[in-house]
Amino acid sequence: MSLTRRSFGKLVGTLATTAVMPACGNGSASRAPARAASLGSAPRPPNLLVILGDDLGWADLGCYGSPSIETPHLDTLAREGVRFTNGYSAAPTCSPTRLSLYTGRHPGRLRAGLEEPISGPEKRVGLPEDHPTLASLLKQVGFTTAMYGKWHCGYLPLYSPIKSGWEEFFGNFSGGIDYYSKISYTTEYDLYEQEVKFDSLDYYTDLLTARAVGFLRRAHTKPWLLNLNFTSPHWPWEAPGDKAWSADVTRRLLAGEEAALRTGGSAETYRKMVQSLDAAIGTVLEALRASGQDRDTVVFFASDNGGERYSNEGPLQGRKLALYEGGIRVPTILRWPGHVRAGRTSDAPVTTQDWTATLLELAGASPSAAYALDGQSLTAHLVHEAPIAERDLFWRTRQARALRRGPWKYLRTVTKGEAAEFLFDLSADVGETTNHATRESDRMARMRTRCEDIDRQLLPYG
Repeated sequence: MSLTRRSFGKLVGTLATTAVMPACGNGSASRAPARAASLGSAPRPPNLLVILGDDLGWADLGCYGSPSIETPHLDTLAREGVRFTNGYSAAPTCSPTRLSLYTGRHPGRLRAGLEEPISGPEKRVGLPEDHPTLASLLKQVGFTTAMYGKWHCGYLPLYSPIKSGWEEFFGNFSGGIDYYSKISYTTEYDLYEQEVKFDSLDYYTDLLTARAVGFLRRAHTKPWLLNLNFTSPHWPWEAPGDKAWSADVTRRLLAGEEAALRTGGSAETYRKMVQSLDAAIGTVLEALRASGQDRDTVVFFASDNGGERYSNEGPLQGRKLALYEGGIRVPTILRWPGHVRAGRTSDAPVTTQDWTATLLELAGASPSAAYALDGQSLTAHLVHEAPIAERDLFWRTRQARALRRGPWKYLRTVTKGEAAEFLFDLSADVGETTNHATRESDRMARMRTRCEDIDRQLLPYG
């Protein structure tokens, strides 16, 4: 059930908070004296700053154990809020996860969600403009809405953020563009303001940062939603200053070398890209603080899926495209000063669709009755630290299906026509190395049945 403005006020009026901020990886924290939030009888809902990284590995941040990449700003964000160790993306690829975040539903409920990912303009699929979205539902309750960065949910002229509830858009439509030239893998120039091409040769991460800072510096009279979708550290692997490499990649791409954007790179370049992303987020958060809106803003950060080449998945098996943990378990952080206790670490399994439901509830918006959400709001878990009842989390791709129930994960894969089934106990084996399929055959049968039940509710792959 979504909060009304009145019930929202009742909720936040009873919150207790702490000022303790232990080290990011430490889940224990001392509680400071409780204090009541004084927001009046009809409080304004919080602003919502939703930041996505792109193809970021689970262990690419300092607060998730990276031994070589320094991410002080995201580490601070985690110290000031709650860090999820079992945060999942809705899919192991870009488009399906983004569709899920914007709709709050399994990717397979939409034709576009069967594309893994949407490959180019010739795929005339996308997020239908008549489908309710996070942005359109928030607009209905008075929010200003904007998206800067990667869309990847369909191409013009049929699909765009402007058609799906975002009042402002500045970014790219495709899955990946050169950071300087803005040429995509489709060989088209892909940087737009609203639905008109915008010329710029600035480093893309910096360009999006400047736009976000400008948005935050405005005098806002209404609560707002800003989706800030960075492309870093997605290929092409170009760090700030790599203009010569950018020029070479662009030249080869335009000469017909389709895979040019996916070539090159190194662990050092990747490190610089992630650190550039962290610095950009630091700049945005400083602008938020300077604007006086930081305590009135929920900041959410996650990756759209697991990492690719050069990423660090820590103890996890698999990467992007796979339903092993490394493909879907992602860094996930939320901060809401004064309402969500700082320094928390949550081990609760949560996924993309849950965040849509949560943001809608915090905004006092209701989901559409005709498009039921597949996630559940985490507000009580965030604010009151209430436990989340055990439920099933589900994923699928063309080649695999997976279901998580408590610590157990059922996985079915098909490789070269050969099917294999696995049952992992993630509480003891996060690396998914021991298959309990035979030892726990009854449990696996129940989970297989549930997995198949959910699969049948979704659109079939063609």
